[in-house]
Amino acid sequence: MASTAYDDMSKEDRDAHDLAEAAREKEEQAALPYQWSQDLQVVSVAVPLPKGTRAKDLNVVMQRRKLKVQLKSSADPIMDGDLFNDIAVDDSSWTVQDDVLNIELEKLSAHIKSHQWWPHVLTNAPKINTQKIQPENSKLSELDGETRGMVEKMMYDNNQKMMGKPTSEEQKKLDMMEKFKAAHPEMDFSNAKIN
Repeated sequence: MASTAYDDMSKEDRDAHDLAEAAREKEEQAALPYQWSQDLQVVSVAVPLPKGTRAKDLNVVMQRRKLKVQLKSSADPIMDGDLFNDIAVDDSSWTVQDDVLNIELEKLSAHIKSHQWWPHVLTNAPKINTQKIQPENSKLSELDGETRGMVEKMMYDNNQKMMGKPTSEEQKKLDMMEKFKAAHPEMDFSNAKIN
């Protein structure tokens, strides 16, 4: 749904729409052959396995932008596709415990300080609405100052976008433009654009 149509809805209609979207998203995610969660640094994937499956019974391929999980006894992979974003392969891992394959994918963006929420693990899977992600407050307080600041900025920017208002970066540019206009009243800014 276009954000302008969403913005034009009453609060009750928006709440009903959000509820329906959340139910659809939950149903889609439940249909996947795995469960997943994330924080800003790591995507965690839990894949239920047949009883008695051991690590040596699996073929797990983790590449910078690809993930494949397959039982060696099966022709069909459990997971196979392109990852939403790059991972740090050397910092990612997998283990088998209690008939569950646990995969920890280290987001490459965590290494370059450009944190991002993933809408899905594999690009061929249904997406979640990343604007609705609310990090647990207790977890937020455990983050170092720089990371916490980034999370709070992302949350602020997502809320601003949802309300159709400028993000912190866009507001900074608008403020700079206003100061420049005030300093140069002789200039014509009627065709000025801010990118």
